[in-house]
Amino acid sequence: MGLDLDLSAVRAMVAVSDEGQFGLAASVLGISQQAVSKRIAKLEGQLGTRLFERRAGNIALTAHGARFFPHARSVLATADAAVAAVLDSQVLRVAVHGADIADANLMRFYLEKHPNAEVELIMMGPSTTSRDAVIDGRVDVAFAREHWGTRPLPAHVTAVPAYLDALHLLVGTGHSLASRDHVEFDDLDGLTAWVPGAGFDSEVGDFYRRLSDSCGITITTERHPGGIGFTNILDRIADSTTLVTFGGEGTTTPWHPNIRRIPIVDPTPAYPMALLWRNTAANHPQLAALLDFIATSCDASAATTLWMPEADRALFTR
Repeated sequence: MGLDLDLSAVRAMVAVSDEGQFGLAASVLGISQQAVSKRIAKLEGQLGTRLFERRAGNIALTAHGARFFPHARSVLATADAAVAAVLDSQVLRVAVHGADIADANLMRFYLEKHPNAEVELIMMGPSTTSRDAVIDGRVDVAFAREHWGTRPLPAHVTAVPAYLDALHLLVGTGHSLASRDHVEFDDLDGLTAWVPGAGFDSEVGDFYRRLSDSCGITITTERHPGGIGFTNILDRIADSTTLVTFGGEGTTTPWHPNIRRIPIVDPTPAYPMALLWRNTAANHPQLAALLDFIATSCDASAATTLWMPEADRALFTR
């Protein structure tokens, strides 16, 4: 008699393996880290073996986990295909960077204003970005940076400007900049910013490399035992007198008593988000309303005063 596997536990196992950390997997799945741990423990209990082991702050598959993993991914693919086969084709699948990032906040606002919209939000993560998801066909639409020098968008994906997420500097109360009411772009030279989400081969990592080249700030992306969820990032920054990080104006940054948010000016750096969609979704009945909303809400004129990689500027100024 076979085991009745809990698909949510299998999904958690695959997410942890893909992301390498429980915190990152929790962000991708849109649940708490504790919930991820409980699902993994349940699955390990059913299978009677450990699937993961900790190595220097990261998570690695055990021998049993490595044998189970490809079958787990196949089970999920089959289950997702089965669901897709019966879902109403009117549902528009939209990928966003994560539950607290500006694009998710933008979509929550959109859905509040359009309560009848048939939209499914798909939370992506640093290792598999929303840009990847729309290119690969896992979603119909995605909010993502259009440009990535080494990996241009394929012809089957179209882009329009969506949002410019102005970046602020986040520092701990013990940092020398904590009392400043603003910093200038040139003041970033010589600082060290911990941005672990940029430590993956992605358009996000490319953005921060270009920012570093432009202003001189050092970007460190090292993994940390506490994980790279927002709360853990802020805890580390709050305890440091040397490290800083960035917070988007449209991103929900958890409140922390020992963190100071400092505007960056002359110019303000901004992460350029585009709305990307596959050509196969061009006639989707839910896409037109979303495009209309983006067209009226995006202040592309701000691009003339903000810093962004030059390759991204063309989309917002044409």
